[in-house]
Amino acid sequence: MAKKTKRMNELLSKVDRTIAYDLDEAIKLIKELSNAKFDETVEIHARLGVDGRHADQQVRGAVVLPHGTGKTKKVLVIAKGDKVQEATEAGADYVGAEDMIERIQKENWFDFDVIVATPDMMGLLGRLGKVLGPKGLMPNPKSGTVTFDVGRAIEEIKAGKVEYRLDKTNIVHVSVGKISFEENQLKENIKMLMDTLTKAKPSSSKGTYYRNVTLTSTMGPGIKLNTLKF
Repeated sequence: MAKKTKRMNELLSKVDRTIAYDLDEAIKLIKELSNAKFDETVEIHARLGVDGRHADQQVRGAVVLPHGTGKTKKVLVIAKGDKVQEATEAGADYVGAEDMIERIQKENWFDFDVIVATPDMMGLLGRLGKVLGPKGLMPNPKSGTVTFDVGRAIEEIKAGKVEYRLDKTNIVHVSVGKISFEENQLKENIKMLMDTLTKAKPSSSKGTYYRNVTLTSTMGPGIKLNTLKF
């Protein structure tokens, strides 16, 4: 286990680890504790009362945050025909088909954040599953990245659409903005995410859904949130 720095110990001393903070208090605190020399990313880490090993308890999808994430994502579109022009006009950073797939394969090229693909291209893209899967880059219908409506998909991603999915420990990790955001902007983004996660609760999930929800920034301590408000 890495030794905590003096700076981190000082920050931790300002957070009461025995209580769960209301959202307004947590946002105010996380902004007060930020003293990094860059604009830190603010994230939500939610441990859910589900078992992702079972298909009927998977929690995965996407949501457009009202104030975006503070980062403009680079979008690669895998498509052919008239969808190429549609993608270009919608603001895709890269558009192609076999050429782009080959570039990823041969050049280990990953200068993009999201891949949007039309359903007819998934057969070709599937051969990159072992490469894209571990990086969380494989398009998926549940996240809206496998679609013929590529224009809308790109616009939503550029507007601040984020994906959420369970990791192996049943935790969802999602960026909800930057530390430079106004408090009300962070609050509205977080509420939108949590409302979406609540609606995504599997019907087969029993007991407490939100086991633990933590708000954190890139260089700051985790602040436990009061889940009764979600």
